[in-house]
Amino acid sequence: MTKKVSADKPAARKGWRYAALREIRTNWLLFVMLLPAVVYALVFSYWPMSGIVLAFKDYKTRLGIFGSPWIGTLNFEFLKISGKLGLLTWNTLSYNLIFICLSVILEMGFAIILNEVFGKKFKKVLQTVMFLPYFISWVVVAAIMYNIFNFEKGTFNMILTAMGGEAFDLYNTGSAWRIVVPIVNAWKKTGYGMVVYLASITGLDQDMFEAASIDGANVWQKIRHITIPCLRPQMMILILLAIGNVFRGDFGLFYQTVKTNANILPYTDVLDTYVFRSLMTTGDIGMSAAAGLYQSVLCFVTICCANFLVKKVQPDYALF
Repeated sequence: MTKKVSADKPAARKGWRYAALREIRTNWLLFVMLLPAVVYALVFSYWPMSGIVLAFKDYKTRLGIFGSPWIGTLNFEFLKISGKLGLLTWNTLSYNLIFICLSVILEMGFAIILNEVFGKKFKKVLQTVMFLPYFISWVVVAAIMYNIFNFEKGTFNMILTAMGGEAFDLYNTGSAWRIVVPIVNAWKKTGYGMVVYLASITGLDQDMFEAASIDGANVWQKIRHITIPCLRPQMMILILLAIGNVFRGDFGLFYQTVKTNANILPYTDVLDTYVFRSLMTTGDIGMSAAAGLYQSVLCFVTICCANFLVKKVQPDYALF
């Protein structure tokens, strides 16, 4: 029996190779179309992973990445010694969790509302208005915020004082940014995320809605018992993908809107902005690589745990 298995192994390998070559010959055009995406992933996602070694080296430009001396985990000591690692990690995690919750509620909610709106022209105008903020850069968003909430000449404070109230100094009130940042992020990104849910809704079988209408179901009942359950797979996939970056802050959002305002940095500083400012100050590339590796490991562990829990509850919704 052992000899028979060992004799079948080369045949099985040969059969696998033959099947692969036959598949390539049959669908060669599809593989050619896939080639740019594969090359892009290899060049910009997998090849840069070799730079992880910088996290454990004292990088010298003249020696290069692989010629620089090893220093062990000394680069990680920078984040630990600074005393801000816990605060930065918590800020990054808490903001991203709020972003995920708001995105699920707002994106799905607005997609359902937009789908129920009658009138094609009004629906297109509303969708365009909601999608437009996504194309505005964070630099412009920061300028708009400053002109609205400026303490001396901001539009918000001018209206507030004209109504007999006191001016509100947003840029010196750190606790207020815990509310402002999620609102600004939701305003900018809801329209883009809504498109995914809207496309899923328009692809649903309309016979289900017609059958529900015949049975006497109203709009809310159809949304509750048909639309939302059908959107659950897309919702879980988007949540899992977002969890994969839960320890990565949106650099444009946190850096452009806050800049280097020391009064609000304890409330808005995340790992990405802290590393950037440290890199600009010290020029320590090894420290930056260590922080990036720290974030990547946390993200990897988080998404694996989340995917494991989802697979236990509902295997069809898991990513892998």
